[in-house]
Amino acid sequence: MANVTVLLSEFVLMGFSDIWELQVLHAVVFFLIYLTALIGNLLIILLITLDQHLHSPMHFFLRTLSLLDVCFISVTVPKAITQSLTQNSSISFLGCAVQVFLVVLFACAELALLTVMSYDRYVAMCHPLHYQVMMRKGACEKMVAASWFSGAVSGFLNTSVTSLPFCWSDVIHQFFCEIPSLLRLSYSERFLAEIGAIIATTSLGILRFTSILVSYPYIFSTVLRIPSVEGRSKVFSTCIPHLVVVIVFLSTGSITYLKPTSESPSIWDLIVSVFYTVAPPTLNSIVYSLKNRDMQAAFWKMLRKTVFIHRNNKSNNNNTATSLSSGKRKANSVSNSHPPI
Repeated sequence: MANVTVLLSEFVLMGFSDIWELQVLHAVVFFLIYLTALIGNLLIILLITLDQHLHSPMHFFLRTLSLLDVCFISVTVPKAITQSLTQNSSISFLGCAVQVFLVVLFACAELALLTVMSYDRYVAMCHPLHYQVMMRKGACEKMVAASWFSGAVSGFLNTSVTSLPFCWSDVIHQFFCEIPSLLRLSYSERFLAEIGAIIATTSLGILRFTSILVSYPYIFSTVLRIPSVEGRSKVFSTCIPHLVVVIVFLSTGSITYLKPTSESPSIWDLIVSVFYTVAPPTLNSIVYSLKNRDMQAAFWKMLRKTVFIHRNNKSNNNNTATSLSSGKRKANSVSNSHPPI
């Protein structure tokens, strides 16, 4: 059959399975993951905002990362859950374009921010005397703004894939609108232009990853010279998880976008996509909330303060009730001792 190009008004997302029981299982698993990521990242944002001791450049970047993670995972997972439960797998052309733009925006902005965070750790460990000057508030804000801007530019460049003419098929073998899956449906001369945009974006990501890898040998060599075992452990507890998250995020994303497109997609395409869209936002919340000692201390401090305020309010309410009851008994006693004439 000859390839016929058509203008599509919507796409069909196949997801993980067309069996109802597996769709429900997929929805439940995604809901639990989404809830974990949402609670963890929002808790990080709350703690850093409220605790004055966490108003440092590192925690400023961490709060921005948590905000990015909430936005990133919210682009794909809620829609996938809804589609599994309602068995309505269609997504409009505009909705698909918006999803492509937001996925690329938040993914590229997150990678840029992770690069900035590695630079922050490098300056803190290797140039501690210049840290306050190099990582002043204005410089940190500009780095965060540059991360968002680079993500937006990458999003605009890669969203052009949705303007390609598509063949007769409108089925996307993925749980969200992903660029490689859309390219499988296109038979256009502009295909090469989109491939060029993908390679440019991925090359920029690899360059950022390389800069992260270059900074860490200097960080680790400095850490190993710290005489205190506790000091070394504290630094390693923040640096190693950061490096692991970056490796998982970039490696799976690169596999998805750089491998040749195939006519017969497999379940591994879905699994790899989960690792770069769903896993990093969830892992970041766990790593930086459960493994970070400063975050732990801030959490228990807030919890104790909340419990203390609750007990005080309860005690005050009880005292007020007791006073009112005592006053009522005295009034009744006076009334009984002086009967009306």
